[in-house]
Amino acid sequence: MKRTANAVWKGSLTEGTGTLETQSGAFAGTPYSFKGRFQDESGKSGTNPEELIAAAHAGCFAMQLSHFLAENGTPAEKLDAVATVHYGPAAGGGFEITESAIALTGTVPGIDDAKFQELATKAKEGCPVSKALGAIKVSLDAKLA
Repeated sequence: MKRTANAVWKGSLTEGTGTLETQSGAFAGTPYSFKGRFQDESGKSGTNPEELIAAAHAGCFAMQLSHFLAENGTPAEKLDAVATVHYGPAAGGGFEITESAIALTGTVPGIDDAKFQELATKAKEGCPVSKALGAIKVSLDAKLA
């Protein structure tokens, strides 16, 4: 299976602008820019690659954990996963992504905390996006609601 996305960039790094489109149509002409990536902490000026990695990681992790919880006989009512991608200046110049930190709150009837932690850790280690992010730290803070 393959998934595609298209990025079009026009202009210089700091003054240019771009748009992103995805195969599904979820992104269609979605803007991104230097400002949106490196200067706008609010995130309101458009998306950026790090935000998209965070969304992919949170979504993949939640789906993987939901599978493990269902296999355990304790399907989740709700999994609220927030992935925060950390990035900044690299030692040798440029920028780098250093971590993806997942904060999870789960509503899972009939499960104790020890089993929940075990399955959440298994999902963190096993989801395809976590595996793809193997070059960086992937952390997890999981709690039951």
